[in-house]
Amino acid sequence: MTIATGLVVANIYYNQPLLADMAHDFGVSDKKAQQISLFTQIGYATGLLFIVPLADMLKRKRLILIDFVLVILSLLGSALAPSVNIVMIAGFLVGVSSVIPQLLIPMAAHLAKPHERGKKIGFVMSGLLIGILLSRTLSGFIGEHFGWRSMYYIAAGLMLLIWLMIFLFLPELEPDYKGNYGKLMKSLIHLVKTQPKLRLAAFRGALCFACFSAFWTTLVFLLKEPQFNEGSAAAGMFGLVGAFGAVAVGFMGRLSDKMDAYKLSIYTLSLILISFIVFYFSSHSIVGLIIGVILLDMGVQATHISNQSIIFALIPEARNRINTVYMVSYFIGGALGTFFASLVWKNYAWNGVCAIGVVLSVIVIIVHLLNYRKPSADVTDVR
Repeated sequence: MTIATGLVVANIYYNQPLLADMAHDFGVSDKKAQQISLFTQIGYATGLLFIVPLADMLKRKRLILIDFVLVILSLLGSALAPSVNIVMIAGFLVGVSSVIPQLLIPMAAHLAKPHERGKKIGFVMSGLLIGILLSRTLSGFIGEHFGWRSMYYIAAGLMLLIWLMIFLFLPELEPDYKGNYGKLMKSLIHLVKTQPKLRLAAFRGALCFACFSAFWTTLVFLLKEPQFNEGSAAAGMFGLVGAFGAVAVGFMGRLSDKMDAYKLSIYTLSLILISFIVFYFSSHSIVGLIIGVILLDMGVQATHISNQSIIFALIPEARNRINTVYMVSYFIGGALGTFFASLVWKNYAWNGVCAIGVVLSVIVIIVHLLNYRKPSADVTDVR
C-alpha cells in the first residue's frame, strides 16, 4: 500500500520541474505552461469528489484496478500530446485518475487498531511524501537528460507494474454503504454541515497545501534566474532534500497517537510560516532554500497527518466520504496556490510568492487558534 501510494501520487507532480522545458518545447509563455500543473491539480480534486466516495459502496480492490487503466492511458496521452492544450487535458485526466492513494489511506486507517491509527497512517503517508518529493527529483533528471516526454512513458510502465502488485497482493474489502450513488454524494453535504472538526481540518489542509503548491510551482523559475542559472534537474534535486522530511512525518504519526492533535498543529503550522520567512531571505541562497524546503515539507505533511488522525476517528463507516471532503478541499487549496503564484510571479516574482505563503500561513494559524478547544458536538448519523 505504501509503495503504491508513493508511485501513484508521483504522477501529479512529475510536471512541476518540467514546466520550463514544456514551455520551450511548445513555444509558449511560462504562465501558460504553469496551467498544466493547475489543470492536473483541478483534475485530482475532481477525482477525489466523484471517484473516492465510491469506495464506501463498491469493492475497494476492483475499483482501484479499474482506475489504474485510466491512469495508464492518461500518462500515455501526456507523452504523445502534440500541443500544450492537449497536455493540459491529459494532465487533467492524470489528476482525475491518480486518486488511488486516497483509496488506500482510509483502508490503512480501517485495518489499523485505534491506538496505533496515527502510526499506520504516518507510515503510509511517508510513502506518499516520498512519492511527492522524489517525483520532482526523478522527473527533473529524466527531463534534463532524456526529454520531458520520456518521464511520462516511464510513469506509464511503473503504473503497469503496480497494477500487477495490487492484483496479486491487495486484500479485498467489502463496502459498508448500501444506498445508491446519488444518496452517497448527498451525504457529503451532510458531513460538511454536521462535522465541525472536519470543516476545520479541511480549512487547515487547503491553506497549507496552497502554500506548498505556490512554492513548488515557481521554484523552477526562480532557479532559472541569473543568480542560479540552473535547470529542471536542480529543481528536482530539491525534492530529494524535502524527502528527508518523510522521517519526521513517521515520527509525527506516532506522536499524534499520544498528543492532542490540535496542540500539535500549532507547532506544525508555525513551521510553514517560518519556512516562507526563510525563503524571503534566500532568493540568492541555495542553502537558505534547502533549509526552507525541509521546514515547509515537515510542516505541511505533519499538519496533514494530524488532520487525518482527527477526521478518520469521526465516523468509521464513512471514512472514504470524510476523506473526500477533506482532500477535495486540500487540492482546491493547492490549485488556488498554483493559480495565485503564477499571477504574482509575473509582476512581483519571488517576493510575491513568499508574501502569499506568509499571508496564508498567518490566516490558518489565526483560524486554528480561534477554534482551539472550541467545544463541538459531532453528529455520527450519515444516512
